[in-house]
Amino acid sequence: MRAVARTGGRPGRREGRRVAPAVAAGVLALLAVAVVFPGLLAPHPPNDTDVVSAFRPPGGAHPFGTDELGRDVLSRVVYGARPSLAIGLGATALGVLAGLVVGLLAATGPRVVDRILMRGLDVLLAFPELLLALLVVTVVGSGTANVLVAIGIAAVPTYARLVRGQSLLAVASHYAEAAQVLGVRRPVIVLRHVLPNVTGPLLVLATIGTGTAVISGSALSFLGLGTPPPAAEWGSMLSDGREFLATAWWTATFPGLAIVAVVLSVTVLGRSLRSGAPKGAGA
Repeated sequence: MRAVARTGGRPGRREGRRVAPAVAAGVLALLAVAVVFPGLLAPHPPNDTDVVSAFRPPGGAHPFGTDELGRDVLSRVVYGARPSLAIGLGATALGVLAGLVVGLLAATGPRVVDRILMRGLDVLLAFPELLLALLVVTVVGSGTANVLVAIGIAAVPTYARLVRGQSLLAVASHYAEAAQVLGVRRPVIVLRHVLPNVTGPLLVLATIGTGTAVISGSALSFLGLGTPPPAAEWGSMLSDGREFLATAWWTATFPGLAIVAVVLSVTVLGRSLRSGAPKGAGA
């Protein structure tokens, strides 16, 4: 009976593991529609004001209610997906590319270069990513593009260390050593043997890191350093709505739920990719 009970619980767990990534993919597909074709989901223009309709609760013509200026919250959440996700995806792409270059140089270059790069990365890793991004924004200035660059720079150490570790394992492998004995040039070895072994774990980490980048972008926008008003952006909407939580909770709740949905969906997909990767790939 115990054996039957144990085996009977496994199909349910497997189905749960399959359903979660499917739901996450569906949420991200909906967000993709909001980014590319926001007019299909938004019932009103995002910046149309109507003071008479200010602070209307969810329902009727305004499913998510209206804010202090009478703007439709649903429309602003939909249109806010574009800058919010642009910051998250753009910062992740920048961090991955820069981390790939730094990690490969550290792993395949001279030992002196490896030591210098790793000591520099250790210094950057001493700071939380959000604090490091805040420091970069303070230097380069506010705005969507600057926030994107700041978050991307802050994420470079994490990706670079992963690339370096995976590259060292690939360089020490038998097939890489055989290629060196045969006289194959180092750049060719990196492209044929090292880079393919790095790509898989890097993509898994980048998928999970996208959620962190979205949170960081929203946090900086919450502080007034991101997308300038009146453009809709989830972090700035949270900042505006926090003053009305007692009387108009919906102005901050729905942008917050949008951020949570993105982060959870990306994290679920990243974990599913990591669990499906070969053992040792994500070390």
